[in-house]
Amino acid sequence: MPPFPSQARVKLIDSIEHGAGCELFLVEGDSAAHSVAAVRDARRQAVLPLQGKPLNAWRASPTRVLGYPLYPQLAQAMGWPSALDTGAERLAARRFERLCLLFDPDADGIHIGALVLLYLRRFAPDLLTQGHVWMVRAPMGLLRVADSGSGEVSEHLAYTPEQMRALRQHTLARGDVSMSDGMFRGLGSLPPAVLRASCVEAATRRADAVTAAQMQAVLEVFGGE
Repeated sequence: MPPFPSQARVKLIDSIEHGAGCELFLVEGDSAAHSVAAVRDARRQAVLPLQGKPLNAWRASPTRVLGYPLYPQLAQAMGWPSALDTGAERLAARRFERLCLLFDPDADGIHIGALVLLYLRRFAPDLLTQGHVWMVRAPMGLLRVADSGSGEVSEHLAYTPEQMRALRQHTLARGDVSMSDGMFRGLGSLPPAVLRASCVEAATRRADAVTAAQMQAVLEVFGGE
């Protein structure tokens, strides 16, 4: 795999190895990037922060896409010759097997994820169709439950407000327990062990390859199709 150009003005936190089995996490901002980098497998996982909401590359001209910093940076990090190159040969040249989109579980995070997908759909469609783009779900909150009799404490992650409400109701119905909960303010607020297990570690995180149906839904809402 080609080395990442050291002179490039990119905040890539690179991995030691590249190619099969290696992942690039795209996250929101420097704080999230440093949090993820602190718990990743530095040998096979890299992190690239984006700043603010991406340009809608589906509707923009190629000149605007090329002039928007994120997309050339992402192309360089992946080892692609250009942010506008739609050729299938970019699959063989890429430095990472998977591109993992890891954003905050809120409206802004959903919008950012959709905009990144629109860029990939237009300029790297083979990456999507061959299952190399993954969406990682970050938890919204954590419920701690203490058993009054045994003193044992268990922790339960919630990924939606509805799930948090259901967890509270189930806990109250048990009786003889106490509970405390908290909502996370982005990836940077997750305890490192929770961030590693729920978002970074492949064996335990909630992550799936982006499907054609999901991509079509994004196109219908944000792409004008």
